[in-house]
Amino acid sequence: MTSSDFSGRTDVLLDRAAGICRRRGAQLTELRRRVLGLVLESSRPMGAYELLDQLRAGRKTAAPPTVYRALDFLLEHGLIHKVEKLSAFVGCSHRCDGEHIEAHAAQFLICKRCGRVAELDDPEVGEALARAAQRNGFALSSATVEAEGVCAECAG
Repeated sequence: MTSSDFSGRTDVLLDRAAGICRRRGAQLTELRRRVLGLVLESSRPMGAYELLDQLRAGRKTAAPPTVYRALDFLLEHGLIHKVEKLSAFVGCSHRCDGEHIEAHAAQFLICKRCGRVAELDDPEVGEALARAAQRNGFALSSATVEAEGVCAECAG
C-alpha cells in the first residue's frame, strides 16, 4: 500500500503529521508515513506484527526493528497511542491546532466484543486522576486510562 492508496481523510492527516514533524525538526519518512497511514486507516487497533505483515506486502525487506522504530517515533511525536491492554496502536484523535499537538492523558474505551477502541478527550478524567494521585502523595508524570466494556453498536 502506498500513501496514495489511503483515503482522502487519511492523506490530510498524514500531511498534517508531516508538518508537525517538520516544525519539530523531525522527518516523517515514507516508512513512518506508511505505518501511520495503516494505523489511521484501520477501524481497530493494530499490533506491530500486523503492521509488519501489511508493510511486507509492498516492501519485502520490512523487519520487526524497522516497524518498532517507526512506532517509537510516532509515539514520541504524539501521533499514535499504544493501547497497553491490547498491545496495539491507534491514531491519536486529539485535535491538533495546526501548530502542535498538546500533550494529553490518553483515555480509551475498549469494546470486548468487536475490539474497537474509542479515544476520549475528557479533561475531568485526567484531573480526577491527578487529584487522587496527589492525595496519595504521588506526582503523576503521565497517565493512560483503559476501560473495557461493550460499545453501543455491539450492545444494540
